[in-house]
Formats: sequence, C-alpha cells, structure tokens
Amino acid sequence: MKTMTCSQLGGACDKEFHATTFEEIEGMSKSHGMEMFQKNDKAHLEAMHKMRDLMKSSDSNAMQDWLDEKRKEFNALPERG
Repeated sequence: MKTMTCSQLGGACDKEFHATTFEEIEGMSKSHGMEMFQKNDKAHLEAMHKMRDLMKSSDSNAMQDWLDEKRKEFNALPERG
C-alpha cells in the first residue's frame, strides 16, 4: 500500500489516498476532486483550472507527461503495511 496526497496529485489539500496501484490512487483523487467541485471549494477549483489548462496545452503530450511523472513518483514511494 502506498500513500499520496491530494496536493501531490495536483490538488489543493493534504487529504491522503492509500492504494496499491497508481490507477487506484488516480481514481480516488478524481472522486475527491468531484466532491470538492460539488462543494464549490475555491482552492480545489483553482487546481482544477490548472489541470484543465494542462489538458488544453499546445503541447499535446503535456497531460500524458504529467501523468507519467506522477506514476513514477507513486512507483518510487515505499510500501506501507
């Protein structure tokens, strides 16, 4: 099991997500983001705008590069029981 925070994943808070795969943690982060969107949380909305800008970047690989970097960070984390 590995742990990453919302802010490590491009978000705006220190909420921790615990998962065994990056795909699981990515899904948890997305769900948390949707919850914060529904609550109209200003800090998270600003983080979402930055992610949207990354997705719309003229560099078509920018989002994939970002995801690949986060996956590397996840894979480098120590396993926790």
